[in-house]
Amino acid sequence: MALSSMTGFARSHGASGPYTFEWELKSVNAKGFDLRLRLPPGWDELEAFAKKRAAEVLSRGTVYANLSVKRANAVSTVRINEDVLSAIVRVAGELAGKIDAVAPSIDGLLGIKGVIEVVDPESDEAEDKAARDAAAAAFEQALAHLVEMRRREGVTLGQILIQRMDEIERLAKKAEAAPGRKPEAIRARLAEQVAALLETSERFDPDRLNQEAILIATKADIREELDRIASHVAQAREMIGKGGPVGRRLDFLAQEFNREVNTCCSKSNDLELTQTGLEMKNVVEQFREQVQNLE
Repeated sequence: MALSSMTGFARSHGASGPYTFEWELKSVNAKGFDLRLRLPPGWDELEAFAKKRAAEVLSRGTVYANLSVKRANAVSTVRINEDVLSAIVRVAGELAGKIDAVAPSIDGLLGIKGVIEVVDPESDEAEDKAARDAAAAAFEQALAHLVEMRRREGVTLGQILIQRMDEIERLAKKAEAAPGRKPEAIRARLAEQVAALLETSERFDPDRLNQEAILIATKADIREELDRIASHVAQAREMIGKGGPVGRRLDFLAQEFNREVNTCCSKSNDLELTQTGLEMKNVVEQFREQVQNLE
C-alpha cells in the first residue's frame, strides 16, 4: 500500500434529465477526518451517503465537498396574489377618504411584499430521484480522483522522507566517527583541565578528581543515542515502505528523533560534534514538516 498525502483536489460533472451538476472536492491537513458538505436545497439525502463513502476510503484530512446543481428549462412563473392585492386596494381606498394622498401606482402596488409570488416549476419525483442517484455516482468519481491525487502526492512525499532518512543516517555515522566523541578524547580533555586545576591549588584530591573525570566522560558518551537514532531510521524506512495511513506514527517517530538529537547536542563538548548534531536537528525538523502532510 502506498503512502497518501492529506492534500488534494478533484472535480466531476454529471447530468440526469433536466439536471446538470458538478462536484468539487478539496482536501487539506487535519489531525483526524472530517467531511464538510455544501448541498443545494432539496439534495440533503446525499449527505449520509457521501460521509459514509468518504470515511471508507480516507482516514485523515478535512475534505470540503461542494455540489452545484442547475436545472434546464426551469423557468419560474410570476403570479399575482389576488387576495393580497384586493386587500391592499381596499385599505388604500379607505385611507384616500381620510387623508390627502396620491393614489397608489401600479408599480408601487406590485412592489409590496406578498403581491407578487414567484412560483418554481413543478418537479417530477422520478426525475429528481434519478438525478440524486446520478449525483451520488458523480461523487464516487470525484472521490476516486481525490484518492488518486493524494496517493500520487504521497509517493513524492515518500521519496522526500527516504532522502531525509539517508541524511540522518549519514550524519549519525559522521557523529560516530568524530574523534571528539570517543571516551578517551573526552577523558584526555578532562585530564588536562584537572591538571590545570592542580597547578593552581594543592587542595584538590587527584584520585577523586580522576574518578569524577571518568564518570563525566562516561555520561558524555552518545553511543546509546546513536543506537536509538539508527533504530528509528530503520523503523521509519519500514513504515514508509509498507505505506498506508502511517502519518501519526511517523510524527511520533519524528519527536523521538528530535529527543535523541537534542541529547547528543547537550552531551557534546566538541565543536565538530555539536555542528553535526545541529545539522541533524535541522534534517529532523524537515522530516517532521513533511510528515505533517501524510495521511
